[in-house]
Amino acid sequence: MPLSTVATGREDVTSPWPVREERRVVSVLFADIVGSTALTERLDPEDVRALQRAYFDTVAGVLRHWHGVVEKYVGDAVMALFGARHSDGLDAYRAVRAALEIQRALDRRPMPGGVRLRVRVGVATGEAVVDLAAARDGGHGAASGAVTTTAARLQEYAPAGGVVVCAATHRATADLVDQRALAPVALAGKALPLDVWRVTSPARPRRPRHEGPLVGRRRELATAQDQLVRAAREHRPRWVSLVGPDGIGRSRLLHELRHALREVDGVAVRWCVTHCPPYPQGALGPVAELVRDLAGVRDSDPPAVVYRRLAALVDGLVAPARATRTVAALAALLAAPEGTATATGGPAACRQVLLALAARQPVVVAVDDLDRAGPELDRFLRALFAAATLRGLPLAVVATHRPQLADPLPVPDDRRCRVALAPLGAVDSGRLLRRLLGRAGRPAALAGRLLPLVGGMPGYAGAYVAASGDGEPGLPEAVRRTASARLDLLDDARRAVLTAGAALGVGFTAPAVDRLLGWAPGRAAALLRRLATADALLRCDRHGRYEIVDPALRRTAYDRLPRAVRAEFGRRAEQWRATASGRVAPTGSGTAAPRLATPRPADAEPTPALAAEQVSALAAEQLAAVASEPVAALAASAAASDGGRDHHIAGTRRNLIAPDLRSTVDGSGRWSMPPASSARNRARDGGTRVADGLRPDLGWGPRSGGGHEGPVVPILPRLAAGPRRASDAVARHDRPLRSTPDGRAPQPPSPPAPTGRGSAAVVLALHQAAAERAGQTPPRGGPPLRRVA
Repeated sequence: MPLSTVATGREDVTSPWPVREERRVVSVLFADIVGSTALTERLDPEDVRALQRAYFDTVAGVLRHWHGVVEKYVGDAVMALFGARHSDGLDAYRAVRAALEIQRALDRRPMPGGVRLRVRVGVATGEAVVDLAAARDGGHGAASGAVTTTAARLQEYAPAGGVVVCAATHRATADLVDQRALAPVALAGKALPLDVWRVTSPARPRRPRHEGPLVGRRRELATAQDQLVRAAREHRPRWVSLVGPDGIGRSRLLHELRHALREVDGVAVRWCVTHCPPYPQGALGPVAELVRDLAGVRDSDPPAVVYRRLAALVDGLVAPARATRTVAALAALLAAPEGTATATGGPAACRQVLLALAARQPVVVAVDDLDRAGPELDRFLRALFAAATLRGLPLAVVATHRPQLADPLPVPDDRRCRVALAPLGAVDSGRLLRRLLGRAGRPAALAGRLLPLVGGMPGYAGAYVAASGDGEPGLPEAVRRTASARLDLLDDARRAVLTAGAALGVGFTAPAVDRLLGWAPGRAAALLRRLATADALLRCDRHGRYEIVDPALRRTAYDRLPRAVRAEFGRRAEQWRATASGRVAPTGSGTAAPRLATPRPADAEPTPALAAEQVSALAAEQLAAVASEPVAALAASAAASDGGRDHHIAGTRRNLIAPDLRSTVDGSGRWSMPPASSARNRARDGGTRVADGLRPDLGWGPRSGGGHEGPVVPILPRLAAGPRRASDAVARHDRPLRSTPDGRAPQPPSPPAPTGRGSAAVVLALHQAAAERAGQTPPRGGPPLRRVA
């Protein structure tokens, strides 16, 4: 049966999604009139009705503008939902902006009878079960959860005409609105007092801060820099786009590019940078920020200082007869960047100044988050680029945006460059995590726990480090918001396929997805291919098995499923297993996501394997017990195979970076050994660790700042030969490196023939080798190795 019948027992044709209900993180706005009881007592009922109509019409118009959904009207109170149907990652911000706009709109609109209405507004953010079909204006009962009650209680503590938010809303809007902490409040039914903040106004756009060196983006940086240099030398404008999803590091790369390219052939490059905030107050705000960046004007400068700096900017660039008029237009743009009549001449004046600057020296106009800009900025950039092309000026435009935005200029391919930012590799992610952990004062050993979670996203790495504690890492709020926005960009069919894949785990197939969703056979295949190619959200191996690239996206998709749907997924997964190859993987307990064991290829030999969670538990417990220093990262690549034919385990990456073992095994079965003589790779106990810059994908370990290329030896065949023989081989390669003065490793002997052991041999051999080097006896009594039949 279709999944829309799971929660209710009936099929609802109005539900746009294969499930009727979802668990979603939403922001709830609750607004109530101050003194409404006394007001209705002294007014005629007809006057009360007219007043209510004007009030509700004003509030509903503001909520529609900010994409909120009116859940219910309760007397003279209004409750609205943000993020109930679709999330853009800024649901809390939109709710707060709507609350502030409601106050201003009521102050501006004359009410019947000359009555002045004052309202209190509370905004709370939290998880709720949302009826997707009912999540529309007037959809009573669309959301259920404590967050709705919290929003209603919060507004009682707001001052008249004020907006009060909870802690979760405060964290989500900390850099976007000005807030002031209030005393904690005790709400009815809450065990502890709640921290609350009063929001006063939207904040001025703040540029993100970037600290520390750039990691893993040398190729992208060189490509963009080359395009800018060619534009300056050839006097042919170029458009460079830095493209990638949120959290991939677009702004960080732009920051590095600005500092890397300061001059071309001895001539200084003039950079003009602007940032497009989410839902800007003014349509011309980004152009006004360009002017501030050019003239060096600060927000706190008085008008006299602003005028003096603008005059210094245009001096020599504009004819004296037009200088006064140009300065006045720029000053009006800075004073009123909302696109009013007094500011309409500002973009033309700014464009004139930029073209005059480009006639003297190379100019780069950089726009961060262009996908947030309005049509006014697009028109400004088009006119600027066209004029610079016509005059043959050394001008370039650099824009960062998400992949969904098409390049706004139809320029020839030789003058347009789209630099796509892919997730970082495991080595670069580990380097970034260690640096972030060191800056935060956290132990570097946490990198091993965080590495499988960040998915190569630098933004995720920063969020996980900031939220890291002593327990199991949870999904940070910022990461969940980003993942929710990416998930909701998909249409219903692709969301259904991705959610089914999240429930199946790693290594799911198209027939398994069809079975879970109750679809006709073959329907999911084309959608899976599109998710893997055009959307780049899935990874497919040569056997047609898929996995979700972004771990946060996988977790967010699964967390949205109600318990009843999870149970139904489990039942259908069991039915699929019964009709597949007969191999059953453990599904855990409770409502955990079922894992589906897919049939092995026909040419593979039937050999035992360990479940992914068992390998992780064994490695974490036994390797940590014998190692002399913490394991930085463990993602063992060891499938049920014949010594290296198909190295993969469900739920793991195909890399192993274990500094305690002084080596690296990549997914193709190669073992990269760092040099022991490198001083900065020397461990505290005299051993070596994996160095920054290790490139197992290239089969060697380059060293910056000294050292040499580490040798590469085939290791998985040795590991497959059994724990004792494999540990002897590992020790033979490790001990010479620890004892050779010059750090050069001798040529390893030829590997023995594989014996068909599987992932158990890999983990046990690594464990045995670590124990031998530490001079210890391997601990007994570890977690039992349950084999898969």
